[in-house]
Amino acid sequence: QVQLVESGGGLVQPGGSLKLSCVTSGFTLDYYAMGWFRQAPGKEREGVSCINNSGVMTYYADTVKGRFTISRDNAKNTVYLQMNTLKPEDTAVYYCARPSYCSEDGPLGPADYWGQGTQVTVSS
Repeated sequence: QVQLVESGGGLVQPGGSLKLSCVTSGFTLDYYAMGWFRQAPGKEREGVSCINNSGVMTYYADTVKGRFTISRDNAKNTVYLQMNTLKPEDTAVYYCARPSYCSEDGPLGPADYWGQGTQVTVSS
């Protein structure tokens, strides 16, 4: 069955960096766009970034543009989210997901599969 397993979350100081990974299984990653969502306590879920199946097209929410970079390695069945210059407002649970579409202008399409989430906490 389809599985998405995130890792790489943790506690980091403001201005620091983290790299999230999402290992996928149960489907052919080459055929699908992938994305990252996040949800902070008391806030709605936000589509952060997505990447098309070949990796040549990406989308970023305005809140993370210029700081986060999404990438993928289809041979390793893995999607990444490099997060730099982290801010306290980036604190959230981050979810890897398989959106129905990913366009340059966003937002991410609704997702049919989700990972379990990984906690990112930005605090001094």
